[in-house]
Amino acid sequence: MKRKKILFVCTGNTCRSPMAEMLLRFKIKSRKIKWWDVMSCGVHAQKGAPINSNARTALEERGAAVKDNFAAKQLTQNLIEKSVLVVTMTEAHRQMLEDCGNVVCISKFCNREVPDPYGADLDTYRLTLQIISEACDNIIDNYILKYEDE
Repeated sequence: MKRKKILFVCTGNTCRSPMAEMLLRFKIKSRKIKWWDVMSCGVHAQKGAPINSNARTALEERGAAVKDNFAAKQLTQNLIEKSVLVVTMTEAHRQMLEDCGNVVCISKFCNREVPDPYGADLDTYRLTLQIISEACDNIIDNYILKYEDE
């Protein structure tokens, strides 16, 4: 079976989208779901930037592994084309990509956008990760598992 890819998109690819990438990867592995890869990128990423330290801490507190070699990536057409689903953190990000048919805002999976925690304290990152966690659970239950059944 061919591997399928989900791509998360935020602004800088150092906070929200890498948190979503790593948390969804953790949840997929925990549920023993196969054939899915998860990636992230930013619409204005500084290529090679590390994950934010508060994002790393919030993920590690939940038991999600953080890739030591994580480096921010810029959104490319190729990344979009390789993905069966592209999930943006805000409606504004989605509108930038509205010509691509496989793009949805994360609010489809958690009824709200994910505000940018950049520059905020660890508690804000924990709250951000809680929103992302709810979305990840719904992506698994309402997208990945349904896709697997087809």
